[in-house]
Amino acid sequence: MPFVGDIFSQLNAAEDTKVILEIRDGQATGVTGGEFLELIRKARTFLAARGLKKGDRCGLLAANSIRWMAMDLAAMAEGLIVVPLYSRQAPAELAAMIKDSTPSLVCCGDATLRDGIRQNWPGSGSEPPHFLFDEIFAGVDGIALNQLQIREADPVAIIYTSGTSGEAKGVMLTAANVGFMLGCTSARLDALMGGRSGQDRIFHYLPFSFCASWIAMLTFMLRGSLVTLNTDLSKIPSDMPATAPHYFLNVPQLLERMRRGVDEQIAQKGGVAQALYLRAKAAWARKKEKRSQPGDGLWFWLAKAVEFPAIRKKMVGDNLKALICGSAPLTPETQDYFSMLGIPVLQVYGLTETTGICTMDDPHNFAPGRVGPAIPGIEMRLGENDEIVVRGSNVFPGYWKGPEQTGDALRDGWFHTGDQGEMDASGNWRIVGRIKNLIVLGSGHKIAPETIEQEIAHHLPTAQQVVIVGNGRGYLSAIVTGSVTSEQIQVALDAVNPNLPHYKQVRTYHLRPEPFSVDSGMLTAMGKLKRDAIAARMKNEIDEMYQVKQAV
Repeated sequence: MPFVGDIFSQLNAAEDTKVILEIRDGQATGVTGGEFLELIRKARTFLAARGLKKGDRCGLLAANSIRWMAMDLAAMAEGLIVVPLYSRQAPAELAAMIKDSTPSLVCCGDATLRDGIRQNWPGSGSEPPHFLFDEIFAGVDGIALNQLQIREADPVAIIYTSGTSGEAKGVMLTAANVGFMLGCTSARLDALMGGRSGQDRIFHYLPFSFCASWIAMLTFMLRGSLVTLNTDLSKIPSDMPATAPHYFLNVPQLLERMRRGVDEQIAQKGGVAQALYLRAKAAWARKKEKRSQPGDGLWFWLAKAVEFPAIRKKMVGDNLKALICGSAPLTPETQDYFSMLGIPVLQVYGLTETTGICTMDDPHNFAPGRVGPAIPGIEMRLGENDEIVVRGSNVFPGYWKGPEQTGDALRDGWFHTGDQGEMDASGNWRIVGRIKNLIVLGSGHKIAPETIEQEIAHHLPTAQQVVIVGNGRGYLSAIVTGSVTSEQIQVALDAVNPNLPHYKQVRTYHLRPEPFSVDSGMLTAMGKLKRDAIAARMKNEIDEMYQVKQAV
């Protein structure tokens, strides 16, 4: 039975049990399994009344909500291919994706989103009809629903990638891809929870339109968990401890922010609390470096007994088993920091083309800086230029209307990820960087910038971004954004450069107070650097860095 049927069976079993809550204006409201099935039924009647055919596309443009998930499951149950769209993306980009996927209709969470598409619709080609959730979930009386229209080989989603260079591509995923992945993710969560009975409590804030977030939500529903949805990102610090989750999915940016927040709050408190915190942090660092001093054990024991539990409770509540992190590299220092507090951070790695996940940390055996072993049932190996290639049931069948792109990515049964990696003797992978991000100096040296950027950023906690440039040049330079001074940047470079070979050393920099953003076109919807756009937009500043250095 495809995964949608399995989720419906789980919801039936939880007919009178709350399964999803959403927090709005500080109040949590939600639905039971039975109430959620009724929402799905009403959406299905609306879709059935439209006379849509199996395989038609259905655009889904809305912020995270209970009704988003109900709409998604309803469309898949009717045999439609869902095209999830990120509600905070630029309307012009969304319109281009809608035009490319040619949906029979677009389901919108509100009128503002609908109107944004209409106002930015390209001149040629007819615009598909748009319907608001209020109309859809009113349902249509007198419509008899058929059995589930979904089969294992059927495409169920077209998810557009972030597009760090060039146009976004529509990744097609099948019911078989998703069903395979849900089995893998649920098994790993079983290991994390250690046979605990009852509902898992989960906090969720990442957009459903992102593949890993969508897979996570489907996994939670299949497991009969209680999921609490954050609907206001500014309220995450208060919503997290109020939810008291067992685990939840994160991006590195939030964990870095949480870490800085603790440091700032402790500094403001001052006194004994700050003294104990700083001594415990120093003791932990020395222990990791195998150079402990007398008294370190006492300081760390005191913090572990008195201060760290209070920090954990204020941050995430009393129930947390682990934080799960993906989408971008997490610095080993941040992962190690949360371990110091008694909070394991488990990393996952994957791409939309691999149904969100390739590797997952083992909850009982993980290493900072690595993303765990390949999930059971898939193969991973290194190809040319140490590129990670993947084969298995998680690999997508192809790009929507992109036969040439599909041929480039899928070769001899292997998906070429475009990521450089390495694997240790235990089978744990480390992601080095993107092959297309490689900087080739005039000397011919090839350099992955991500590791160097992370090292510099580690010494600049108030910086927002560090971007290494130097393609075709004689040496590397850095662009640094955020609230940081020139003196601080130089201190950071002086700390990092001695540990690097000469060709990887960063010789000069440009300070840009304004961070790169999605709105400026310098970041993808997932918050990743658009390096080509940055290089083009900042060409004059980059040229000036090399002119100044050469003139010295």
